[in-house]
Amino acid sequence: MSYTTAALALTLTLVSVSATVSLYRWRRRGEDLEHRINELKKSLGSVSEKSASERRGRVKAQQALREALAQSESHNSHNTIYPMRPIGTIQSCFSTRNGTPRQPLLVSLARACLNFDPALVPPASLEGLGEYSHCWILYVFHLNTDIEKLWRKPSQSKLKAKVRVPRLNGERKGVFATRSPHRPCPIGLTVAKVEEIQKDKVLLSGVDLVDGTPVLDIKPYLPYSDSIQGASVPNWVQEDCLLAVASVSFSDVFSSSITSCWKLIEKKSLYGSADEFKSLITQVLSWDIRSMSQRNKPQDTSDADSTVYHLILEGLDVSYMIDNESNILVQDVSLPNNLEDVAET
Repeated sequence: MSYTTAALALTLTLVSVSATVSLYRWRRRGEDLEHRINELKKSLGSVSEKSASERRGRVKAQQALREALAQSESHNSHNTIYPMRPIGTIQSCFSTRNGTPRQPLLVSLARACLNFDPALVPPASLEGLGEYSHCWILYVFHLNTDIEKLWRKPSQSKLKAKVRVPRLNGERKGVFATRSPHRPCPIGLTVAKVEEIQKDKVLLSGVDLVDGTPVLDIKPYLPYSDSIQGASVPNWVQEDCLLAVASVSFSDVFSSSITSCWKLIEKKSLYGSADEFKSLITQVLSWDIRSMSQRNKPQDTSDADSTVYHLILEGLDVSYMIDNESNILVQDVSLPNNLEDVAET
């Protein structure tokens, strides 16, 4: 009996000691946990204060920068530069400036593909554009002969206050009263018909854009605000027939040449057939696309029909002649030997 009592007492003692040790450990863990929480709170408070201090520093720096820029612009407003990067490039049926319509929508078959830079224009940016029939296009007159001097050495680039107007047979008008590409800031504005949206490209028609044109922006055309009822223009702008030709016809040589030439370009062409391409030629040449110097060049009656002009469409050289009665005969079509030389004739 005494043995049993002693064993029971020992057991109770061990249980008590174990409970005391467990309680001590539990309290110690609680104290350690509370200590860690306090340390983390202090660390978080330090980081938050440092972040707030850096934010206040950035705000002060940004305010100082804005004030400095404002002061600089107030003293040198004419030197302010706004860098712009093209968002895409035009692939056009017009290989050179010669023959490119002077205004949009004059040649309904004039087609182009606006290829966007995927690094700047994600496909989602074009969602909804296909619901509009037309769009505005802001672009750069990148083929201006004086553009390098204008950008690289602006102090040496002199603004031509007046330019020759084709509709007025060379009479000069103030540059801002015209749509001349030669402007203080060579930015163009045009409108085109939206034919189709294809992922990162837009198919357009009725364009007056040369191949390779850099595009800065596009915006949907809104008839309720962009079409101004009762807008007035000078009388010389209203005379549409000044540059219209009398007729456009094709020689037998052209008819045979177009078949072989079409096979060379049909896979990459913006047109579905040789007949459609021929219709494009007819529309383009329905307007006298010659330069003013070419139109005003004195011609003898004997050799009036001997001058051969060239038009580059879809990479093909279209040669034609025009008589004194403004009748055009398209002579031939071929691959150009030298694109630069042909573009000037």
